Amino acid sequence: MKTPALIAAALALASGHALAQQGVSKNEIVIGSIQDLSGPIAGFGKQVRLGMLLRVDEANEQGGVNGRKLKLIVEDSAYDPRKAVLAAQKLVNQDKIFIMAGHIGTAQNMAAMPVQFEKNVINFFPVTAAREMYEPFHKLKYSFAATYFDQMRSAAPKLYKERAAKKACTMYQDDEFGLEVMRGAEAGLKDIGVELAEKTTYKRGATDFSSQVARMKSAGCDFVVLGTIIRETIGAIGESRKTGFSPTFLGSSAAYTDLIHKLGGKAMDGLYATMTVQHPYLDAASQQVSFWANKYKTKFNEDPTVFSVYGYNVIDTIIRASTKAGANLSTETFIKAMDTMTIPPDIFGSAEATFGPQKRLGSNLSRLSQLKDARWVVVSDYMK
Repeated sequence: MKTPALIAAALALASGHALAQQGVSKNEIVIGSIQDLSGPIAGFGKQVRLGMLLRVDEANEQGGVNGRKLKLIVEDSAYDPRKAVLAAQKLVNQDKIFIMAGHIGTAQNMAAMPVQFEKNVINFFPVTAAREMYEPFHKLKYSFAATYFDQMRSAAPKLYKERAAKKACTMYQDDEFGLEVMRGAEAGLKDIGVELAEKTTYKRGATDFSSQVARMKSAGCDFVVLGTIIRETIGAIGESRKTGFSPTFLGSSAAYTDLIHKLGGKAMDGLYATMTVQHPYLDAASQQVSFWANKYKTKFNEDPTVFSVYGYNVIDTIIRASTKAGANLSTETFIKAMDTMTIPPDIFGSAEATFGPQKRLGSNLSRLSQLKDARWVVVSDYMK
């Protein structure tokens, strides 16, 4: 004999209420994102948001996805994991988002993901190159960014040999980000029989790098791996130039930003950095990139950056997968679509990305750019 609860459940199922997908209605798909809009990397967060908005507006102007318009809701974490949790709770429980897109920051994502996963909300293409964004495996994790470890494991030995370097050193931030850069370089250099002769670190927020530079100069290093972001990259190179220390400097994608040469000036010329998409200059040689960059500037009255491209591509891939999932869009149909996806190289030079039932990182490839005359120039193909 069926209980009243079972009968009610059966009726709800029959009427379709139990099958309702959070964040997807007849006319709308609700996308959530958490950015730093008021903290230490607010510039990056703003750029990701604007890149996302550009692609959302383009899609909606063309009728949306299978007849549904996209709605983007962005919350501010101020780059604080605790605020990221609160933002995730609002987006997931109040705004009822379908998917979390392009959330910036490693610690922030780590804090927010449990909130999302409890409600079956996908963490899609977070703007961080940490391995935790796709490891350990979880069906609700999708990542696009080649890890800092893989970037440096490929780039360090390649550049070391090309520059005919004799002694390698490193200066890195004393946290998981810096350690990943150092470990990747260490592993790659070990493959060619080279050890890091000097390892120097600094605490987040440091502004004086004279002792680290002095140690590396004293060790006779002519090749320096930088596990640094913006201010520290500029500070380390600036201090080196002042003391006549001129090794080959190699940074990760965390240092691949226009702010390095805008804030550091001519002294930054020569720096190498790994990257996965190229900076969208308004006068880019590629007519497609130049057109896109000028469209962005016309809309938002500021130049786009590589973070603008990240945001744009995150939404573009959601559109691809949602389109492929068809009219009955749900978390499960989206996952099924993603797990058969191959995303071809785009106008910004991204590597091909592929996904599968057990493959949650689109590509682990990166390539090298170098600052020449205060402009990033691509100087290598994608490295295996």
